[in-house]
Amino acid sequence: MATGKINVSVENIFPLIKKFLYSDHEIFLRELISNATDATLKLKHLTSIGETDVEYGNPKIEVKIDKENQKLHIIDQGIGMTKDEVEKYINQVAFSGAEEFLEKYKDSAKDSGIIGHFGLGFYSAFMVANKVEIITKSYKDEPAAHWICEGTTDFTIEDADKKERGSEIILHINDDEKEFLEESKIDELLTKYNKFMPVPIKFGTKEKELPKAEDAPEDEEAKKVTVDNIINNPEPAWTKQPTELEEQDYKGFYRELYPMQFEEPLFHIHLNVDYPFNLTGILYFPKLSNNMTMQQDKIQLYQNQVFVTDNVEGIVPEFLTMLRGVIDSPDIPLNVSRSYLQADGAVKKISSYITRKVADKLKSLFNDNREDFEKKWDDIKVVIEYGMLSEDKFFDKADKFALYPTVDKNYFTFEEFQEKIKENQTDKDGKTIILYASNKDEQHSYIEAAKTKGYEVLLLDSPIVSHLIQKLETSKENISFVRVDSDHVDNLIKKEEEQVSKLSDEEKEKLKTDFEKVVPKETYTVQLEAMDSSSAPLIITQPEFMRRMKEMQQTGGGGMMGMGNMPEMYNLVVNTNNELISTILNSDEETQGKLIKQSLDLARLSQNLLKGEELTNFVKRSFEMIK
Repeated sequence: MATGKINVSVENIFPLIKKFLYSDHEIFLRELISNATDATLKLKHLTSIGETDVEYGNPKIEVKIDKENQKLHIIDQGIGMTKDEVEKYINQVAFSGAEEFLEKYKDSAKDSGIIGHFGLGFYSAFMVANKVEIITKSYKDEPAAHWICEGTTDFTIEDADKKERGSEIILHINDDEKEFLEESKIDELLTKYNKFMPVPIKFGTKEKELPKAEDAPEDEEAKKVTVDNIINNPEPAWTKQPTELEEQDYKGFYRELYPMQFEEPLFHIHLNVDYPFNLTGILYFPKLSNNMTMQQDKIQLYQNQVFVTDNVEGIVPEFLTMLRGVIDSPDIPLNVSRSYLQADGAVKKISSYITRKVADKLKSLFNDNREDFEKKWDDIKVVIEYGMLSEDKFFDKADKFALYPTVDKNYFTFEEFQEKIKENQTDKDGKTIILYASNKDEQHSYIEAAKTKGYEVLLLDSPIVSHLIQKLETSKENISFVRVDSDHVDNLIKKEEEQVSKLSDEEKEKLKTDFEKVVPKETYTVQLEAMDSSSAPLIITQPEFMRRMKEMQQTGGGGMMGMGNMPEMYNLVVNTNNELISTILNSDEETQGKLIKQSLDLARLSQNLLKGEELTNFVKRSFEMIK
């Protein structure tokens, strides 16, 4: 049996790294500034443990554009490199100096904030540059080095006369990548990827107004000075302990994250865990509408203060992607280009932690100030209800603080509401019936009919209400949800007593036939019911089961296949004890037809089902009848 080694040619792999490793060319700036940050933080660590006696000072990273010579400079004041280190770190593809440093100082450097892992970020420079130079001087007392490469496997390296510690990367920008020589483009990239890097980043200068002296005349112009334009905040709120921050600090950071968002967040959740993984962050509950799709992609994912993505699917439970804020974790597994998540066990643990932390915060808000929680309920309910549907563990916790408002704006937990209605809203089979409305105005007449019976009616109007009540019915014992317009009031909660019809069986059969001649059978099913004589002669209802299945199908998942596109179907409930129905039964065929059509249109009008030409004809016909 023969054995051997696969030969990987650097000449072949180098172009692949440049072309395919990073899907987006703009990533090069993030990678080079991450390298500069690592170089600075390495020096900070060495000085902090007494490994070197050089002065750390107040280093910064500078980005400069030389548009005339088509060059971009990234300059740091970090640890620098000797000529041998350039040979070691730059000329070996995928050898990570950051990894080596962390391994060497693993006991003391685990919280240093050093970013690099793969040793490939530097080569992203060749996506936009046809030539790259490194001029670097180590913190050690050795000569500076000058490395030059033109995008091939050939390079030159020689001594340089650089006197200051640190490294300068010079990119000779390709002719077809000149957008990266525009100040606006570089400013955009620095703001996007490096806004919260832990080392100050200078990009040009700006004018700063000095405060006036207390005794200065009012008309005296303020003096201005030129200062460095630092584009980042090296110490964002999420890197601090909650005890260090006030409410205004959290609100200020929210405005920093979302400068175009003028509405204040409702509340925040500060994440801070160091075992079994490292994760920090701040999540904000904004005011949410019932539109669940508009809010997503607002949480920003960072790794050691380097922006990765605002698509946090996987790391954040789906129901929380409607929130806003920041999550930062060095333990989040990313692909080699640091562009997206790689699924593994750590991601599931982090997601579970975030779910638990949010649930605990909501419970404490509910317990500490229920009145305030009730005021905010309409703005946060869609997140909580979605969470109850999608995460069983969250459902169990949320059951203690999820609210169910009545049409009269009284708020109950499920347990409280069940206790309140069990005496009056238990049917003849011993099942508790929970009545609800989805639209207070459209279902007003049904709500009022239920209230005259002493029934309590919930207002459940979120877009996922059908899914939610299905979940509740399967999770709770001996309860059933019924929408108030699904049947006439006497049938919503069936009791032992029954109304007696004034009509004989023959009269009822004839009446049904008369109605079916006029009423469109493709939309309405005629149903005769004995009700109180003072109740409406005709009531339009939608069967609870069919309507709910249709709604669930339309909002995704659940329901019955194909029902989402089915036309609306209604029951036309005829009150056989109403005086008008007796009049219709005993009228001649022509009068009967007019009365049925007019009564049907009145019932349709009450449910906002009469529109367009049919509404115009109804109004015209009504005026003619009262002449």
